[in-house]
This record gives sequence, C-alpha cells and structure tokens, in this order.
Amino acid sequence: MTALPDVAGLAALAICESLLLALNDRSILPEREIVGILKDAAAAHAQAPRGDGDAAVHQAVAGLINGIIDSGNSVRRR
Repeated sequence: MTALPDVAGLAALAICESLLLALNDRSILPEREIVGILKDAAAAHAQAPRGDGDAAVHQAVAGLINGIIDSGNSVRRR
C-alpha cells in the first residue's frame, strides 16, 4: 500500500494558485505584487527558526515557492 501525499497541502496550493491567477486576471493585483507575496512566503520559510525541528520542511517549502516564482505558474506572464 502506498502512502497518500499531503492532500490538504496540495489542495491549499491549488486553491491559492487559482486565487492568485484570478486576482491577476481581474486586474486586482498586478504581477509584481503577486510575485512579492510569493517571495514573502518563501522568505518566511527560509528564515524560520532552526530550533523547531522542521528546518528541512521549511527549506523544502521555500524551495517549492521559489520554483513556482521561477516557472511563472501563479502568474500568467504576458
């Protein structure tokens, strides 16, 4: 039997990505602000306290968010 992935985390990521795309599509938030939101989220994890026992998780989250920024998945670049 295989273990299920983090279903709640994947759902949250999909919902947030859809919201960011919708905010950009409707001209509510410009691309630079959306990228700023993503950078802030990545920095929060990259700079998380190391004593909480989840340093590897925080680094992985920061890496994932930075990958989203680099690929442009959450912003429809024109």
